[in-house]
Amino acid sequence: MTNIEIMSPVGSYESLAAAVQAGAGSVYFGIGKLNMRSRSAVNFDREDLKNIVEICNTHHVRSYLTVNTIIYNDEISEMHELLDDAKKYGVSAIIASDWAVIEYASRIGLEIHISTQCNITNIEAVRFYARFADVMVLARENNLAQVASITEAIRNENICGPSGQPVRIEMFIHGALCMAVSGKCYLSLDNFNHSANRGACLQPCRRSYQVKDEESDLELAIDNKYIMSPKDLCTIGFLDKIIKAGVTVLKIEGRGRSAEYVKTVTACYHEALDAIILNQYTKEKVEEWITRLRSVYNRDFWDGYYLGRTMGEWADRYGSQATRTKVYVGKITNYFSKLQVAEIHVETQEICQGDSLLIIGPTTGVSEVEAKEIRVELQSVDCAQKGEDCSIPSSELVRRGDKVYKWIVTQEEF
Repeated sequence: MTNIEIMSPVGSYESLAAAVQAGAGSVYFGIGKLNMRSRSAVNFDREDLKNIVEICNTHHVRSYLTVNTIIYNDEISEMHELLDDAKKYGVSAIIASDWAVIEYASRIGLEIHISTQCNITNIEAVRFYARFADVMVLARENNLAQVASITEAIRNENICGPSGQPVRIEMFIHGALCMAVSGKCYLSLDNFNHSANRGACLQPCRRSYQVKDEESDLELAIDNKYIMSPKDLCTIGFLDKIIKAGVTVLKIEGRGRSAEYVKTVTACYHEALDAIILNQYTKEKVEEWITRLRSVYNRDFWDGYYLGRTMGEWADRYGSQATRTKVYVGKITNYFSKLQVAEIHVETQEICQGDSLLIIGPTTGVSEVEAKEIRVELQSVDCAQKGEDCSIPSSELVRRGDKVYKWIVTQEEF
């Protein structure tokens, strides 16, 4: 079980640092426009690639570059240049679905992982892609019995990828689900000329709709549900079953999500994996992890199709149902490591004793600090007001320029 890998989404240096902090075994990220989150995530530029790989290598984290959109003729040269850079700087693997990408990556000797866009649902597809790829994401429509039959066949037949090692199976374990089969949707393209298959989905499916009978003018609200917007996938309550089914790469969705999302979700699943390995995986711990997972962005949770369901569960309101939200209050202006004290310039609203603060930065990642004591001009105060410089104790290292947020409870944590 020691070869099981938690893969975290990275859309910024802050989330990269957060993933490392939380114990990710690998991260995946996009460069430029040739990836499936080119619009929703703050993507890196090619100039960032070397630095990202160096950060990952320093922390013994594998780096996966997503090049998983469809590719047009006039983009082939751009794709070649991007993959050449990936090879040059030592990216661990690329995630791909278009054959132009797969063929070129194979030609130059890049490790290839097959994207969920390829919709792999059976062992014949695994045999085919094994000629090119060492890791394959199975379609989210598979149930765990089907997954187990595929991984068993891989073992029994010793189906190996180009590395000579048995093919590893990867599956999504947490995050947003799409109503379309493996994300192949044309609703955004049809309505707004922004294609989901080009990483530019505007998510019209997440809105509320009424269904109208044009002959009778009858309108139906469909039980007040967002009938095209599934709840988010959450598998932490049956992660042991996913591992038993032979999945060895556990993928978290969310390259468009915040750094605190990446840290919280990665940490929860890392702890759950450790608990399974140590035979300490309990119902009580699962409930605690779910409470923490609800504190960051989510559309409520369900278990997807993995346990044999044939229909989805739909969101009952628009947007996030997170039990906590962050509100920007200022920036770190200094950190005194010997004293373990952080200095903050308060910009938007007061900071008071007892406030939970999130400090987020490209090197710091995500640091959660309670304002146990506040000083302004060395004097202890109950609150630091907008425009003031204050200091608070912080045992965690933070850095100048890091952003400071209040971490506010928005609804009951259950």
